[in-house]
Amino acid sequence: MARFFYPRCTNMDPENGLLDHYENPRNLGDLDDPDAVAIVHNPACGDMLRLAVRFADGRITAARFKGYGCAAAIAAGSVTTELLVGSSLLEAASLSDDDITAVLGALPPMKVHAVVLARETVANVVAQLESMEHAK
Repeated sequence: MARFFYPRCTNMDPENGLLDHYENPRNLGDLDDPDAVAIVHNPACGDMLRLAVRFADGRITAARFKGYGCAAAIAAGSVTTELLVGSSLLEAASLSDDDITAVLGALPPMKVHAVVLARETVANVVAQLESMEHAK
């Protein structure tokens, strides 16, 4: 029988956020009546992240995600929702790969794409919210 080896996250230490957010993802699922929804897909690896947020009084008041992909992608989606809730548009737009990685812990180079996917999804949501704010 052939054995297949897949690249894995080597950062599965229980002391870091990756394992915690993968095994116990926060804010997973749909959000009723979102103000903005973004879906970003990475065609190279197949990972996908859907982010839905509510926005009121200049702040993101709720965020939920759905994801498909590796443990790092699921964990990055979970961390991102926690970082977004309560943030202004400027703060959300300033969210960086380093902000997400600070919670997850160091990722191997082959898994950094998960953090980039989460950040790109945030950028799409922020662009929608900015358009909505300018239209007022």
